[in-house]
Amino acid sequence: MTWAAGSGAAPDLHAGQTGAPLAAVAPLEGDVTVTLCPDGPLLLRGPATLLGPDGQPLPRSRNVVALCRCGGSAIKPLCDGTHKVNGFRSDDA
Repeated sequence: MTWAAGSGAAPDLHAGQTGAPLAAVAPLEGDVTVTLCPDGPLLLRGPATLLGPDGQPLPRSRNVVALCRCGGSAIKPLCDGTHKVNGFRSDDA
């Protein structure tokens, strides 16, 4: 499964994270699932590959990635919590 980001610079999926460098993180394993959070992001779990606008894989060190669906995130395609303040409401809530 792949996901291609829109236009713009590829986000740093490690921004603000601490801990082991990517090389020391265990490989992602298991099934790929996408969970709709009521009035919030999509949670992508598992070994899916995220592709940047140039088609290159984005580095990923976590098994769960929150993807924006409110359109307001400053770090698209990732969620930055903006949905909590911009009034985003999902139909699946």
